[in-house]
This record gives sequence, C-alpha cells and structure tokens, in this order.
Amino acid sequence: MLRELALECGFELAGVAPAVPLGEAAYYHRWVAAGYAGEMGYLTDRRAAVRDDPRNLLPSAKSIICVGKLYNGPEPYSTRLNGNELAWISRYAWGDDYHDVLRSGLERLAEKLRQHVGHSFDWKICVDTAPLLERAYARLAGLGWIAKNTCLINQQMGSWFFLGELLTSLDLESGTPPPDSCGTCTRCIDACPTAAIVPTGSSSGPEWTIDSRLCIAYFTIELRGSIPAEARNSLGHHVFGCDICQDVCPWNSRAPVTADQAFAPTHFAPDLAKLAQISETEFAEIFRTSPVKRARYSGFLRNVAVAMGNQRSERFRQPLEQMSNSPDQLVAEHARWALAQLESK
Repeated sequence: MLRELALECGFELAGVAPAVPLGEAAYYHRWVAAGYAGEMGYLTDRRAAVRDDPRNLLPSAKSIICVGKLYNGPEPYSTRLNGNELAWISRYAWGDDYHDVLRSGLERLAEKLRQHVGHSFDWKICVDTAPLLERAYARLAGLGWIAKNTCLINQQMGSWFFLGELLTSLDLESGTPPPDSCGTCTRCIDACPTAAIVPTGSSSGPEWTIDSRLCIAYFTIELRGSIPAEARNSLGHHVFGCDICQDVCPWNSRAPVTADQAFAPTHFAPDLAKLAQISETEFAEIFRTSPVKRARYSGFLRNVAVAMGNQRSERFRQPLEQMSNSPDQLVAEHARWALAQLESK
C-alpha cells in the first residue's frame, strides 16, 4: 500500500524504518570528531546531537517513511563529457531545487496516508537539511545499501536518488535492510581526483567514508573561502558539485532516467566563458530555482575561474583578466591563479 501511494506522489522508492536511535549515530560522531566535516558548522554544532534520535524532531514519532526520488537524466556522465570549454554542474542541480520538489511530494503523501488510515496523525517532513541520519534510516527501510562513497545504492535503480523522510506517529511495519553488494569493487575510490574517499580504520562500522575537506563538492559548494592551491588542478571543469564517484559506479551503468520535468536539464554543461561574464543579478535570476544558488555569486565565480585555469585555453585569457581585476578579492585571487595556469601550459 505505502509503495503505491508513494509512487502516486512521484517517489520510485519507499519503505519504513522505526523511529528509534541507531548505532550509526556513533559512527557519525566519530566522523565529526575526525574533522571530516570541514567548515560545515551545521553538521557539528548543537544539531549534531539532535541526530541521535528522530524523536528530537517529532516526539510522537514511531515510524519513518523513507522515500527516494530518481533524478538521473539521459545526458552523458561527467566522465564522458566532450568539450574542454564547458563547465560541469552536478547532475542533481540541473533542474529545480529538489528540496521544494520532495517537500511537495511528501505533503501529498501525508494527505493520502490520512485518507487511507481514516484519521489524523502527527507528521513532520525532512529533506536533507534536517538533522536526521537519512541514509542510515533509508537503508534500514530497505531502500538500498550504503556504498563506499557513502551514497545509497538501490540494486535495481542505482544511486541517482534524492532522499526524503516523513516522520509519523503511525506505527507501521518496518522494512528489511538489503545486503551490501559493493563487494571488492573500488572504482569510486580509484576515480576520485582528490582521494576524498578515505578508510575509517575502524573495526566497527563502515570501512570507508568521505573526508569533506578533500571533496570537490565541498570545495565548490560549501567552502566559503579560498580553495587550497594544491587541490585546484584536481577540480577539473567542476563549478558546482561532483558526480565522478557515481558516474563510474557499475550499479549506475543501467540506471533508469526520470520522467519528472522538474529535473529537466536547464543547467547542463554551460560554457565557462559565458558563466564568467554573468552579473550578480543575472546569477540570482539564472539560478533562482536551482541548488546552484547555494554556492553564492562570489563562490561560483571563484569556481569558474579555477575551471578555466584548468582548461588552459587562450579563449579564457580575456575573461580571466577581467576577473583578476574584480573588487572581490576571492574572485580576483583565483583568476590570477588561473592566468598563471595559462602561462604554464
């Protein structure tokens, strides 16, 4: 019943986990203590402890309905993109902001459940910004296993999913976690340009995790200051996020594509030179409904400058010279670095 209702609301995956504390909370706190969160304070402040128990979010919670929404498109993966002068924006950010799309679908699901059970109940929606260990609960609900790259993989559909949760006071039957089917495969680890997938060295819990301080997605989205000079060449043409570890995953080789027009590619592989020319007003308008706005204008131009430097194309000299004179010192510094790359080609 639940899967049918979830499908009607636009979710390809659905399952139930009990709203109880999980052992994974201890793994999370070890991850934080190791410094792997970098400068992402929202992962390490008082909200870190809130993740220990979903009832901190909804005191009456008994069940967590976990859903997955496919966002994969038919366009080529970043590892197969032809065009050295094109920017790479992570696949998840090509269309509308997924937070809004998932929240709308979960609201519809809550109403359908109310109609089905015939009475009201307490509920709360969570879509990745909430302090909840969503991948751990999704695994417990049977949606997939957590891979070495920390993504949730569904055996039939791969890992191109947004996750969302509906905490509810309903007492629903829980799912069963699937077995880990990554085996000895290390393609995601081997393909990561910055070696961000690191061994935990722990005898209990996952063997691999993400050191955000080495991750291209962290550098291009979360980091507000200067990108470490030693990491810049490894960013390639990425200006927002990174998909490499998912692009090379065998479980994604036959991943289905979404029919949801909300995720149609408005921002697929744009021209780097054009991105370098946009004003702050244009940035706000172009990415008004896109997750890309999270990088902020200054951070986005910083990323564009690095990507142009990595391509070492003379076509980028003029826009980089203009950026090097920017009153924004973050942008100017990265543009000067990029110009130096042109000289050293």
